[in-house]
Amino acid sequence: MRYKIKHLFLCLLIFLHCSNANESLQIGAERTNEYFPILNDKLIGVIGNQSSLIETTHLVDSMLSANLKVIKVFSPEHGFRGTADAGEHIESGIDEQTGIPIISLYGSNKKPNPSQLEGIEILLFDIQDVGARFYTYISTLHYVMEAAAENNIPLIILDRPNPNGHYIDGPILDTAYRSFVGMHPIPIVHGMTIGEYAQMINGEKWLKDSIECDLTIISMLGYNKKKLYDLPVKPSPNLPNAQAVNLYPSLCLFEGTNVSVGRGTDLPFQHFGAPYLESNYSFVPISGEGAKYPKHKGERCYGQDLSKFTRLRKLDLSFLIYAYKECPKKEFFFNDFFDKLAGNNELRLSIIEGKSENNIREGWIKDLRLYKELRNKYLIY
Repeated sequence: MRYKIKHLFLCLLIFLHCSNANESLQIGAERTNEYFPILNDKLIGVIGNQSSLIETTHLVDSMLSANLKVIKVFSPEHGFRGTADAGEHIESGIDEQTGIPIISLYGSNKKPNPSQLEGIEILLFDIQDVGARFYTYISTLHYVMEAAAENNIPLIILDRPNPNGHYIDGPILDTAYRSFVGMHPIPIVHGMTIGEYAQMINGEKWLKDSIECDLTIISMLGYNKKKLYDLPVKPSPNLPNAQAVNLYPSLCLFEGTNVSVGRGTDLPFQHFGAPYLESNYSFVPISGEGAKYPKHKGERCYGQDLSKFTRLRKLDLSFLIYAYKECPKKEFFFNDFFDKLAGNNELRLSIIEGKSENNIREGWIKDLRLYKELRNKYLIY
């Protein structure tokens, strides 16, 4: 009985902490008095998706209501309304609700070209990130900044919280493994908001030919990286809640293996499994919105339910190591995608070699220390 009361009290404290964190926070998009005057009488291009909200109203709708001249919208992976599957090719088109042209920045066209930017006098970026290197919104940010710099167009970023901003972890990317799921020499969990990250891209001269973007950050008020923050809208189709967002940096590495992370189920990124694992827990992935072709579609997968797992404050490799040891055919790493997600080949080779999680982690401690010193130069909060 005493344990139950203590557990309920702890849950109440966490709930109140999350609620207070959200209530005291004013995100960049809500500070319209700071950026609407800059946008006034300008022809505007917006980079956004379903997370680009001012409270419950979409940013674009709010801007149009204020008679601001939005002439084009650019959308990242998953599309402007955020319903497309991971990796799905997205066509450009017209937004049915506003009639504004939408340019997809996913697939073969990852960077706005001069013709797509023609007539635009200022760009506005507002997308919710989750703080992981392989979450492609920060790669879209890089290409938008580069295009803006090359075409002499100023860029405003409306800053939003990093729901995984309470820790920094993982190997630093080796630039030999640079790809759209990892463009910069940072750890898997980078510990920055998207505004801070943009400042690092500029400051470290990571854009092509070391050019710099004319950048304005509309910062948040009342934001603290150590506070819990529940996102008011799914940042992408398979991250439906705070638990999935928290587990994402650790479980996404499974995307480069033959293990399912639950796409096509009710608990994406909250459990994992494969037909070859032995467990009393199982699920069957099926096709659906945001998961048209899920891994092991229609097959019963056995694994672990993490939907009530303790909130992570580190990159947890134990799930990955466990699943690899249970793989009978050693077909676990079936292509080079795992190395792109990890940002090197060392993690894969260490797992194959049978190294413990602690031994693997020791390999990136020194690099993380140097990264944190670098990161300090660009922090806003």
